[in-house]
This record gives sequence, structure tokens and C-alpha cells, in this order.
Amino acid sequence: MTDRTLRTLGLALLTTTALATTPAFAQDAQPQTTADSPAPATNATDVTAPPPPVQVAQDGVVADETEIVITATKREENLQNVPISVVAIGTRRLDQLNISNFEEYTKQLPSVSYQSSQPGITVVYMRGVATGGDGNHSGSLPSVGTYLDEQPVTTIGGTLDVHIYDLARIESLAGPQGTLYGASSEAGTIRLITNKPALGVTTGRVDGEINKVSGGGVGGKVEGMINLPIGDNIAFRGVAFYQRDAGYIDNIFGSRTYYVYDPDVPDVTVTNANQVKKNFNAQEVYGGRAALKVDLNDNWTATPTFMYQEMKADGVFFFDPDLGKNKIDRFRGDKRRDRFWQAALTVQGKIGNFDLTYAGAYMDRPTYTVSDYADYADAYDVLYANYNPDYAGLAYFYYQDSAGNYINPQQYIIGTDHFRKLSQEVRIASPAENRFRVIAGLFYQRQSNEIHQDYKIDNLDPNLSVNGFPGTLWLTQQKRVDKDYAVFGEASFDVTPKITLTAGGRLFKYDNSLIGFFGFGRNPTDDFTARPFNGAGSSRTGVAGCYLANGMTLREAYLAGLDINAIGFAPTEVPGSPCTNLGVFENGKVKPKRAKGDGFTHKLNAQWKPRENMMFYATWSRGFRPGGINRRGDVQPYAPDYLSNWELGWKTTFGPVRWNGAIYHQLWKKFQFSYLGANSFTVIQNGRDATINGIESDVNYVRGGLTLNAAAAYTNAKTKGNICTLGDDTSADCSAPGDFISAPSGTRLPVTPKFKGSVTARYSWPAFANVKAHVQGGLAYQGSAPASLRQAIVQIGTFQIVNPNDYLGKIRSSATVDLFAGLDWPRWNVEAFATNLFDSRNEISRGVNCGSCFRTLVVPGTPRTIGVRAGIKF
Repeated sequence: MTDRTLRTLGLALLTTTALATTPAFAQDAQPQTTADSPAPATNATDVTAPPPPVQVAQDGVVADETEIVITATKREENLQNVPISVVAIGTRRLDQLNISNFEEYTKQLPSVSYQSSQPGITVVYMRGVATGGDGNHSGSLPSVGTYLDEQPVTTIGGTLDVHIYDLARIESLAGPQGTLYGASSEAGTIRLITNKPALGVTTGRVDGEINKVSGGGVGGKVEGMINLPIGDNIAFRGVAFYQRDAGYIDNIFGSRTYYVYDPDVPDVTVTNANQVKKNFNAQEVYGGRAALKVDLNDNWTATPTFMYQEMKADGVFFFDPDLGKNKIDRFRGDKRRDRFWQAALTVQGKIGNFDLTYAGAYMDRPTYTVSDYADYADAYDVLYANYNPDYAGLAYFYYQDSAGNYINPQQYIIGTDHFRKLSQEVRIASPAENRFRVIAGLFYQRQSNEIHQDYKIDNLDPNLSVNGFPGTLWLTQQKRVDKDYAVFGEASFDVTPKITLTAGGRLFKYDNSLIGFFGFGRNPTDDFTARPFNGAGSSRTGVAGCYLANGMTLREAYLAGLDINAIGFAPTEVPGSPCTNLGVFENGKVKPKRAKGDGFTHKLNAQWKPRENMMFYATWSRGFRPGGINRRGDVQPYAPDYLSNWELGWKTTFGPVRWNGAIYHQLWKKFQFSYLGANSFTVIQNGRDATINGIESDVNYVRGGLTLNAAAAYTNAKTKGNICTLGDDTSADCSAPGDFISAPSGTRLPVTPKFKGSVTARYSWPAFANVKAHVQGGLAYQGSAPASLRQAIVQIGTFQIVNPNDYLGKIRSSATVDLFAGLDWPRWNVEAFATNLFDSRNEISRGVNCGSCFRTLVVPGTPRTIGVRAGIKF
């Protein structure tokens, strides 16, 4: 689908919405027994006290009802009756907070933290289960699962940033959810529940916004929704959106001079004069969602849905603090294109008095990225010059053109990923009103990624490039496939009307594979014996490690003095590869390297309700994350890690006040962590253990026109045992030859602040006639956090041991204030707002561009944004 076609469809939907002139009230407002049905008020702020009569909203969703209904347990239940830690943000509060993306809604989730380098590359953590460095396309699977309705949308590369509009609610489930949600929910699950089509209702809305970012440009968005009946038993709901976020990072002038150790050759000087631009990190997000609700009969309903979203971002979203706030000097035009579509089907019905649900989906997500990688040349030029002037800069590498002239050594990366995901789940549930009740099901998931990372140097000699890729210094061309199978179930028994016991388990099996090519080329002259072997002078990595037809590697045949051209390479397994060096040679061909395993996770829970509106619970649960293959073939695979959780929680309601919370202790066994190793290649290994202790709580108060919401979390996460440079198989004191302590026992886990909290206050009152006025203020605070787990690494060139946190610094603490004020008519609304009012530099993450880079890069949150938004309902 072309951009023009998509925009035309979006415009048509909005036009149709605007022309809808026959509003009708919902006629199908009762809660359904099916999962994720059109939801009653789904968050604490949607509750009024004392409760008024139930009103029916124009969009077919029940409003102002006292129950907060969620489906976290894959049944519809009152939030206060669900014995797990859940934060739910409903439709009304999502609108009130003007939430449209991941960064905005995670401010309201105190147990959630995340890392991001640019839009579309985000890794989510919960309750401190974080090591940093995750999110690589061939790295560990995420530890937090993300669901869009019934379907998992967690991808290998990280969290899908779904545009937030016309959602029934967002549910954040803290702690291991491995029983019902599987491998990628080791530490928790985030569920995005859309509003479903409503039968017999014609309704819609259009919302628009324009805003100005401090120190940046002008942005805005337009969104629309329409719900249409199609006969008596079919309804359609469609959503379209377009958002432009203004840039606020300035690409300023920069110059580099690279030393050439040859007195007869001048040094190479490069500037970025043609790339200088203010506010160069603008982005656009547009797309739509369509759903049908088909009542097949009184007991069976089918809900097919389709979603398309595309994101276009230019520039980068980080800055160099040494150059000034929101300043960077990039030498190449950075860009990212990220689009996905998902087709899903949910079928729900009854067999006798049992509820049966099928949920299946197929998602396709191609991405395209161009990234400046000049920092790599900067780092090695300095490091080798400091180590030995005889091997400095361009004299150490062989960055030359075909005529032997030294060239600009700066690299840039052209990268594509193509994620595909198929998920299937079927489950059955006994009647919820039974004293003994059960839910059980089967799950299958297959996700794949076609990885292409092309590290280019303009005008590099083809003989020094990756074979068949002139100008490419390094190539990664691989295919990854992850498969998951599971049988799961939970059973609950009401021992007495006040005591309920629950036991659940999940039998799982995983089969993950990786195959392809990584590395440098090999000079093909004189039967691959000519020197230099490639632009980096490497004799081991890349084509040198490729399998020949006889099962030997090229390097092995070279050292044995064999005729390499006569033997020939083994058949290429991944299209676009020069040959294959990542895999296992068997019977004349290279097969994928695999990581397989199986196991069992459990959940045991007891809840006690001493009286109405008061519940206490205790939980012992376990989550897991599968092992996998390192994309560098000479690095060992990594094993699964497991998270055990012991938790005590409470849920209470005292008139207009609702207070929920939990205290927990977690043990993270042999946790996986990623870092940039040799050649800045991501390496994943298992560490020791970590312990995590914490408390989280949220309070809600509603009285008349006043609504108060507060949520906070304290997290203390530390390693247990020394982490060694050579991995977990070495001695506890890291005394093996060549080893040292990379992170001593008691090291604080990175990324997650010890304290994070938010508070929101909103007051509304009758202004005149049938118009209501409102004001709203919000404060979000998070403490500082380490940027890196490792406390010691070897600096290439000097071979000194340095602490990455010395140059990265901590992720700074921050407090942001948001203000809103507006008027609400029965069908119209208008509002002025200012987010991050005091322009706080709220840091999201800190990092470097390569394993040997010491230039700290900071990803900030959005600066102060002032704007106006308005909407109309039909």
C-alpha cells in the first residue's frame, strides 16, 4: 500500500465520520462474557462516588459505572477482585492525559521503565528486571510482553509503539505472567485493549491538535473514529490517525581529521557542512484500524481486525552533552522507516456452559534504517594513536580506494529488519460463578527476522570489501526463527466465601535458530591469499570463517595450503550472503545453529476477603525467557533465565478512596545480559543471579468534580555474585587467566530508578448552560539510575580496565509537570495544554554508538510542548 493510498483511505474515513449526522445511543451496553468486549469504565478515575445512574456514552461504551472491569486473567473481572498487581488506564483518562504513544503512557505506570535510542527501538522493563543493552534484532527476547487485544505483538527487536487512540484501556500487569502469557512475560505484561464495534450504534468522533515544542518546530495530529451497524448482527468500527511530532535536536557543524601514518600523505579531514540542520529529528506516524463484530448466533461471536501503522523519522533522538543541550554533529543523513500490519481474528462462544476462545494473528513488520557510524572511526583513530603511533588511524586499517588512495574512513549503516509473527491460541473456561473454576489452553507462536546490516565506507576498494558488496566493510545477513509451544491452565477454588486458592502452570517448549553470515570480506586475489585480507586487515572474521564444500572453513583451507577456488563454498543458505559462517555443517550443507529447551512455570495464589471492598493476596509465581544463539558464531549460545516472585498485595476501597498495592521479593536466576563486544558486536551471556525487592502502590480519590490519582514504586535491584568478563562458567572470583570482575556482587541493575511516581489532579465544574470547565495538573518524577551494568571493561588500544559508568554517567533524575484547561460541551470539547511545563531534561537513556566508543549520547524526553486540541462527537 502506497503512502498516497493510505492517506487517501484515512481522509475518506475522517470525511465519512464528519458527515455522520444521525447519532444514536448505544443499545448493547451490557458487559459481555467474552474477553475484551466493549468495556465498562475501566480505570479508577472513571468511577464516581456516590455512584450516579449508569449512563451510556456516545461511542457505545458504558461510562460512569462503579465497576472497573479488566481481562488480565483472560476473564472479565472487577479490578478489585483480581489478585495480581494491575494498573489500568481507561478510555476517559487516556483522553484526559492526551496519551498517544508509549513514552506518554509509561509515565503513569510506576513499575515500568524503558530504554530507547530512536522511535521504534524501545525495550521495556518492569520491576527492575533490566540489564540494559537489550533490543538488538538478534539479542535476547524481551522480558515484558505486549498484547494488542488478545494477540501478542512483542517482537524480537523490542516493543511495538502502537498509536494510542480509541482504546478501551491499557492494562499493566506487574510480575511474572508466564502461566497465562508465556515466554516474553517473564517480568510482566502490557495489554492494549481496543474499543470493539457496538451493534446498532452509529457514532463517531474527530479530534485534532496543534502544538509547538520548546526550541523546536510545530507539530500536531488528527484522529477519527466511526462505529457503524451493518445489519442486525454485524457492526464495523474504524480508526484513522495522522501525527507529526516536531523536531528539537539540532545537527550542528562538526569536523574530524583522521591521522594517516605516512609523511607523504596528508591527513584526511571531513566536515558535515551539508548535513547541518535545526530540529532535524521530526517524525510522522499514520495509519488506521478496522474491526468487525459478527454475532454468528446467540452464543458465538467473531471479531476480525486489521491494523496498519507507518512511522517515518529523520535525524536522531539523542544529543552529545559536550556539544550542548539537544546538540549533535552527525555526518550522514539518518533516517528510519518502520511500518507494520496485523490481521487478527478472535472467535468466542460457548460449548455447553463453558466459554471457548480462539485468538490468532499474523503480523508483518519491515524496517529500514540509515545510521551515521562516524563515532566508530573517531574511537579507533584515538585509541590506536594513544596505544602505538605506528598503528594509528588509517595506517592501522586499510581504508583505501582501488588506486590505493586513503579515503574518508567514516562508516554508515544501511539496515533492514523484516519481522514476521504468527500466533495461535485456543482456550476454554468453566463458568466464572462456579466454586471451582478452570481456564486452560494451547498456544503456538512462530516469529522470524530477516536481518541485514550493511556497514559501508564510500569508495572502499572492492577487493577490501565484503565479497560481492563493493564499499561494504562489514555485513550481517542472517535469518532468525523463534518457535514457542505451550499448554497452560489455572484452577481456582473458593474454600470459603472469603478464601480462594488458585494454582496454575505452563508447560513450554522453545526452538530458536539462527543462520547466515557476519563479518568482513576476504581479498579474492591469488586464491584468497593476497594481503591485506580486507579493509580491517582481519584474517579470522567474516568470509575467512565461511564453510567450504568440504566442510572446512576458508581459513582452515588457507592454513592447510589447499586450493580454495577448486573446493568452492558450501551453498549459501540466506539470500544476499556471500557465503555462510554462522551455522553447523552437516552432509554437504550448512544448517542453522539451534537452541532448544522445555520446562514448566507455575503460579500459586491465595486470596482473603475479610469483608466487602477489601482483599489481601499472596502469590508465588515464576516466569522464564528462552535461551538463544549469539549472532557471532564463535560465541557460545546463552541459556534461559528464570524469575521467581514472592508477593503480598492488597486491594481496598473506602468510600471514594481506592488504595491498592503490593510488596514483592524476586530472584532472577542466571540472567541474560547483552553488551557490545569485539568489533562492536552484540554479545549475550548469562550472568549470576540478581535479587529485586520492591513496593508499588496506587491511590485514587473521586468526590464530586474532583479526581485525584497517585501511583508510586520503589525498586531495589542488585546482582548476587560477581559477573566475570568470560561469562558465568568461570570461577566465582573471576580469577581465570584473562578474566576479571566485570560487575561485582551487589552492583545495582541499570535503567530502573529506585523511585518513580506520578500524581494527577483534575477538577471539573458547570461553567454555564450545558458547558463544563475543567483544569488538570500532573507531576511525574523518577529518580536517577545507572546507565550500565558492567563496572569494568577493557579499553581497546590501551588495554586498560575502565568503568563505563565513569564516562556514561547516571541517567538523571527528573520531574515533569503537565497542565490542562478546557471546556466540554455535550458534543464538542476544546483544551489548551502544556506538557513538561518547566522544560525539564527528563533523560530516557544513555549510551554509546560502539563498543570502543567513549562519546556519551543522551536520549531526552520531549521538551516543553504547548498546544491546543479540540474534538467533536457524533
